[in-house]
Amino acid sequence: MNSGFPRAANTRLPHQDIELNLDLIETIRADTSNCSSPVRTTIFEGSWIYQQNSRDHLTPPTTPSPDDFLPHPIKINGIGHCALHTPLPPPPKPPLKGIPEKPSFLHLQQGRQKLIVGSIIFVCLALFLGVGLPFALDLRASRLLEARLQVVQRILSDAPLVDGHNDLAWNLRRRRQNKLFDFKFNSDLKGDPSWTGGTLWSQTDLNRMQKGLVSAQFWSAYVPCGSQYLDSVQLTLEQIDVIIRLVEKYPKHLQMATTAEEIESAHRAGKIASLIGVEGGHSLGSSLAILRTLYQLGVRYLTLTHACNTPWADSSMVDEATLGHKSSDQDEDEPPLMPLSDHDGLSDFGKLVIQEMNRLGMMVDLSHVSARTMDAAIKVTKAPVIFSHSGAQAICNSTRNVPDSILSKLALNGGIVMVSFFNQFLNCKEKATLKDVIAHINHIRNMAGVNHVGLGAGFDGITQVPEGLEDVSKYPMLLAELARDRRWSAEDIKKLAGGNLVRVMRETARIRGDMERAKIAPHEEWISMEDLDEKTYCRFPGI
Repeated sequence: MNSGFPRAANTRLPHQDIELNLDLIETIRADTSNCSSPVRTTIFEGSWIYQQNSRDHLTPPTTPSPDDFLPHPIKINGIGHCALHTPLPPPPKPPLKGIPEKPSFLHLQQGRQKLIVGSIIFVCLALFLGVGLPFALDLRASRLLEARLQVVQRILSDAPLVDGHNDLAWNLRRRRQNKLFDFKFNSDLKGDPSWTGGTLWSQTDLNRMQKGLVSAQFWSAYVPCGSQYLDSVQLTLEQIDVIIRLVEKYPKHLQMATTAEEIESAHRAGKIASLIGVEGGHSLGSSLAILRTLYQLGVRYLTLTHACNTPWADSSMVDEATLGHKSSDQDEDEPPLMPLSDHDGLSDFGKLVIQEMNRLGMMVDLSHVSARTMDAAIKVTKAPVIFSHSGAQAICNSTRNVPDSILSKLALNGGIVMVSFFNQFLNCKEKATLKDVIAHINHIRNMAGVNHVGLGAGFDGITQVPEGLEDVSKYPMLLAELARDRRWSAEDIKKLAGGNLVRVMRETARIRGDMERAKIAPHEEWISMEDLDEKTYCRFPGI
């Protein structure tokens, strides 16, 4: 063996993981050792060429190049023979510095192709950003809305949606004289000219209530203030009658209810629980006996006033008169819109009305009353109060809405404000949107808490409705919009939709039970002639 040749068991090249047959290499190395002149001998191993200078060690090329691959013009006639290495071709000369290489025709063609491809990409990107992206965002928003509506549907399958106020019964009186024999409540009343007359509005029918996932509805037994001191009691009884008959006409879809448990039972049965609220204390004829009779007929809330004072409670018109009297644009000699109250919100008889309502288990509704009446009623009542269809006065400065000073007391009382959808109470303008309703809901939540807000649209009694909440079918859209807000969890939405009102009904029933166990007797007092202010009720004299 030649001592100048390095020996290892296995040697790997740094260029490629190839094992060399060292015995073959050493044999070739020995056979070429007798060559008379130093020449380079080429040794083939696989595809690579390894060059050896005579009487020197075997080294691989420092940098493999395409010329190092077979085939190659060098030939070895046999193992052990010398062969001269054919010189490798010289490397190409680098371009001279500072002199640009002239572009070839091929380079120009490639440049044009790149320009065309880049232009096409730019145009496609512009079209995507201008048309495709907005469309994709609209599609995504649509899918997100659909997903939120599905969430709302699941929520309302677990908990009932309860609306606090609907004036359909009064429309039945005005448009059909309370005749139901050919009234098709299960049809599309919006497209029924016999109902709308082509010009009147329609916001409620059975199909739209089902589409709106309504589980319980308080139907308003309303009669105008003009009937006070006349036949308001008779008219009220007739309105209660038409509500009961309407429910009885559609037993597969509607069910009378008077308790929280009956609301939940109807919800489980897939029916709409129907409850009655009397809108306006003038419907009592200032008689506690009439109040008790209304309760026996199924009435579960009484609005203490409507747009007029009663002999024992002040309406919001008192506040309107006060504001008008103090207004800078009103003549100082011009009297207020109506006389100011003499009994600071509630008279003594008015306080007895609230106490009797507590004893009966009838909810006290403070929509339409003055701020002083609100405050006085909260001080007297033992049960939570409700506002069946009102808003937040801080959002819309209407006397029909609830001041923050009252909202701050609502949490202690346990009551609830059910937000109206009337535009004039939402933003004090003729036009409003769904977002205006949400603004009232969130303000009431911020002031009183999530346990003290609900829904009381007032459909079929309002001519101006917010965009997106045009009728009873749109409640899910409102709840789906709230679902976008992280502050509104599923449990919060359940409370707003109806859980809070159900809680108030249960608490009102508990107060009734406590007073019944305490054996509190009914109040039997009559209103004083002083409160009546010498106004007659067409009563038989002397009794």
